[in-house]
Amino acid sequence: MKRIRSESGYSLIEIMVAMALMPILRAFAVPMVSSTTSGIKLRDQANAMADLIGLAKLRATSEFSRSRLYVDLAAESYVLQIWDADAGDWVNEQAAVSLPQGIDFDWGKLEVAPPNTQDDDKPKFAAACLNKEREEIEKTACIMFNSRGIPINRDNAPIGGNAFYLTDGTGVRAVTVTATPLIRRWWSSAATPNWVRQ
Repeated sequence: MKRIRSESGYSLIEIMVAMALMPILRAFAVPMVSSTTSGIKLRDQANAMADLIGLAKLRATSEFSRSRLYVDLAAESYVLQIWDADAGDWVNEQAAVSLPQGIDFDWGKLEVAPPNTQDDDKPKFAAACLNKEREEIEKTACIMFNSRGIPINRDNAPIGGNAFYLTDGTGVRAVTVTATPLIRRWWSSAATPNWVRQ
């Protein structure tokens, strides 16, 4: 039996239609991929901060000292620091981590904090960091722990209502620490406050 072999391929019209559809598909795909990538970066940064807060709590108890997560709001970076009693100053545990492009320390247009996390239900960052002379450092925020792993204020008294906020303009991530100390992660749309615990 003889097989009939087709020599035909795609016609010029079929190729032109496929080429015309490519930009249309790209117009839909690129924003979706960009939005997904931004959301992943935002989530990863919030998780990294929450993990460093937990590590700061552990370092304080294991070193029998104070530790803190130091956030530089102006430079958009954060670092884990330990109090060095011999030097009388804060020492970085590792290199500072910079936020990726498109992610900022901010809560955008939201005017409500995650439920039961801050004193007056308005979003605000943790208290400003103190230098070795115990003076506030402008455009910073710190969550400091004592040697028992309890978040404390500048007078070494236990304090709750600590929070850091990150946004990519579409969503907002919050990391909050209660006085107990319970570390929680939150997410909300940047347009409307609808905090969901993660």
